[in-house]
Amino acid sequence: MAYATTNPYTGEVVKTFADATDQDVQNALDKAYGAFQSWRDVSFAERAKVMTAAAKILRDNMDDYAALLTLEMGKVFAEARAEVTLSAEIFEYYAEHAERLLTAEPLPVKNPEEGQAMLVHEPQGIVFAIEPWNFPYYQIARIIAPQLSAGNTVILKHASNVRSVPQPLTI
Repeated sequence: MAYATTNPYTGEVVKTFADATDQDVQNALDKAYGAFQSWRDVSFAERAKVMTAAAKILRDNMDDYAALLTLEMGKVFAEARAEVTLSAEIFEYYAEHAERLLTAEPLPVKNPEEGQAMLVHEPQGIVFAIEPWNFPYYQIARIIAPQLSAGNTVILKHASNVRSVPQPLTI
């Protein structure tokens, strides 16, 4: 079954998307892993530039992105704009704070004479996120911004409940 974007006001199918094939999934994994191989070594300063650029894209195209949320989700335009703004703010937050948040931290040990322990944050690889679609930009920004800031890459999949578009309730 294909994914469908349906206008909740009219019931009109705006666009359909085919399910991913096994080869599509493998290609996505290969691309994400290839990107991870270089991204994990990118400095925090360069990662922050990407986060800042993502925020700028959202802010510069706010009305276009908000219109999509209204068309596809039925969100009131003002609420859609607020979600775009919140998503931009998430990217900006990680641009500003990721390096500090990911600094190695000493951990308490029972007997310091036996040594020390450190909590070290290192890129791990590909993060696979299955996200609902009720807050599309926010749901994605809150996953992608910290993961990219940490040096990981992300593959995103719609939650399975997105596959069936709810029909208007008739009373």
